Amino acid sequence: MIRGLAFYDMDGTLVSSNVIHQYAWFARHHPQRALRIPWLWISYPSFAVELVSREWFNVVFFRQYRGMQRPWLEDCAEAMARAVLDPATFPGAADLVARDRAAGYRTVLLTGSLDFAVTPLARRLGFDEVVANRLEFDRSGFATGRLVQPLLAGRTKADAVQRLLTGYNVSPDNAKAYSDSTSDLPMLEAVSQPAAVNPSSGLRRVAKARGWPVLDLR
Repeated sequence: MIRGLAFYDMDGTLVSSNVIHQYAWFARHHPQRALRIPWLWISYPSFAVELVSREWFNVVFFRQYRGMQRPWLEDCAEAMARAVLDPATFPGAADLVARDRAAGYRTVLLTGSLDFAVTPLARRLGFDEVVANRLEFDRSGFATGRLVQPLLAGRTKADAVQRLLTGYNVSPDNAKAYSDSTSDLPMLEAVSQPAAVNPSSGLRRVAKARGWPVLDLR
């Protein structure tokens, strides 16, 4: 019997890196490296899209994976995580997850990053479950550049929280959520125990106004 559910954003909350850093590693190590590297310069302006819509940023950015093979990506995920995610993990991240688990919460990594990319880190941090974005692959195993719906960003992360609460028969009163960004306000508002972690200035203001805890894992 679980006491409740604890939901964690990843980028900016548990690690200082982001989806661009993950793609950069795959691009540099891909057999067609010369074709993939130029996309890195294109990807940085795509952050301007994120300012308008986190959902559209996901749609635009993950197109860069088009043509990459699923077995290659999955085989390389561990090396990418050790090179990119492990060094970027905030010192207090593992302890926060461990405390929630010890208190009886089922811990869920709820992230807009890709599932195969974050699974190694989630395992090392002790997460019970991973809910992440997923690339669509064709029958030959090549990425189409699209995400499997529903993509996880903003409001849809809150929808995922609700589905899991219903699936585990857990009340929002027995649920926690952690994030660094106002883009995750719907997720934070979906539970009774939200916390701002390494928050942006915008989220810090919201947390102060609403009396939410503010944590620093750095």
